[in-house]
Amino acid sequence: MRRTSRPPLAVSLVVVLMLTGFQLSAASDASAKDDPSVPPGTEPTAAAPKVDGNNPGLRMREGATLAGARVLDIVSIVESEGGEERREERPSSLKFALQAEVLFGKDSAKLSPQANSRISVIVAEIRKHQAKRLRVFGFTDDLGTREHGQVLSKKRADAVHGVLSQQLNDGGITYEVRGYSEDYPIADNDSEEGRRKNRRVEVSFPTGGAG
Repeated sequence: MRRTSRPPLAVSLVVVLMLTGFQLSAASDASAKDDPSVPPGTEPTAAAPKVDGNNPGLRMREGATLAGARVLDIVSIVESEGGEERREERPSSLKFALQAEVLFGKDSAKLSPQANSRISVIVAEIRKHQAKRLRVFGFTDDLGTREHGQVLSKKRADAVHGVLSQQLNDGGITYEVRGYSEDYPIADNDSEEGRRKNRRVEVSFPTGGAG
C-alpha cells in the first residue's frame, strides 16, 4: 500500500455552538464585514475531528511557532416568526432587515401605513447606540429583470431613508443608500418563502464606537 506523507499539523480546536433562535458564524476577513449580506450555504463548515494526541503527525516541526491568538467575529442572527424582521448582530455592528411586504405594496416603493412603526423600532436602536453612519440597502428577489429590480430596490431604500431622516432629525448622521436588486440573497429564490425573505430593506450601522 502506498503511503502518502502529510506535513506536520498543529492541533486545531473546533467548537460548534448551537443556540435556539441563533445562528453563529465567524467572518473570514475584514472585507466580509462590508458586505450587506452573505448568501447562505457559502459559509465554511467543519465537523469536530477526533484528535489523537499521540499522533506524530501532530507534532510541530523544530523551530516552528504557533500563530498569535485571534478573536473570531461572532455573528448572531434572530428572525421573527415568518422572517418578516431579521436582526443580525456582530461585536462591532448591527443590521436590521425588514421584508418588503411589511413596508410596501407589491412592486411598489410607496410605504404602507404600518411602515413608520416598523422603522421606529430601528430608529430606537440607532439612538441607543448613538450611531452616526447608517447604511440603507434595498434588495429584490430574482423574478423579473435585474434592471427593474435595481430601480425598485433603490427606490425602496430611498423611501426608508426618508423616514429615518425624518424621525432621527439629526444633521450629524451620514447615510449610504443603495439598491442591489437580486444580489446578495439571504434565502433560496426557488421558493416563495425564500423570495419573500430576499425582498427586503436592510438598515445597518456600527456599534460600540466602531466606524
